[in-house]
Amino acid sequence: MCQLLGMNCNTPTDIVFSFEGFRRRAGLTDCHSDGFGIAFFEGRGVRIFRDNHAASQSPIADCVKQYNIKSLNVIAHIRKATQGGVTIENTHPFIREIWGQNWVFAHNGNLKELPDMSESFCQPIGSTDSEAAFCYMAEYLKNRFRRKPSEIEIFEAIQDITKELSQKGTFNFILSNGEWMIAHCSTNLHYLTRKAPFGKAHRIDDDGVIDFNDYAKDGDKVTIITTFPLTKDEPWVKMEHGGFVFFKEGDKIAEVVGVAKEMEDDGTLGNRAAA
Repeated sequence: MCQLLGMNCNTPTDIVFSFEGFRRRAGLTDCHSDGFGIAFFEGRGVRIFRDNHAASQSPIADCVKQYNIKSLNVIAHIRKATQGGVTIENTHPFIREIWGQNWVFAHNGNLKELPDMSESFCQPIGSTDSEAAFCYMAEYLKNRFRRKPSEIEIFEAIQDITKELSQKGTFNFILSNGEWMIAHCSTNLHYLTRKAPFGKAHRIDDDGVIDFNDYAKDGDKVTIITTFPLTKDEPWVKMEHGGFVFFKEGDKIAEVVGVAKEMEDDGTLGNRAAA
């Protein structure tokens, strides 16, 4: 029971406007208050902030606004625990090395009876199904390709392993290696690309408003991916069950369109289940 937030863009951008609305869903406008994390790619490195307390109240979450970090790829997560205790090691996003790069992953859902990984090189540190699934994915990719393959081969391989893991339960996720961002939808995921002509946006979770004309330049492209829309007046695209999207430099490079499907709440919807 979690929510996801990702940003992929073609110029270093801060995520403050989106994150300030998103973090309110951690105990104020929704119930995802069992920890949070946010990862910023900076060159080949990754700067990660985590806390096992609610993002809405966390001084660590305040740092995101205070430091105004700019990045081409950002992944954030607010947690409502379904598996694993409320501890730092169980907060998302998770990070692993694949082909000499940092890969960052965050998951919303609930997976059961994952394959045995006792003899795998890539081992989870915490006790979540999410981290175990990411480790299984990383192991699969490294075994399938000894060297870094093309982006389209990566996208196809991620589709293959995702279809296997999705049989175990709900598997919404956002994944990035700092060059691109991939998202998969099992139940709920939305995206939006901001580009010229820019306008105003009003946040759903509070009264926050921004005029992107004050910050963006012609040619800027910023894609936001999130579990549920963050603003009232922008053209969010709802992904369907089994859908994948591949973004690079703010552009949608590839997409596998999912299938509309009525979903039962498996404990991942939070307050939306009663809406």
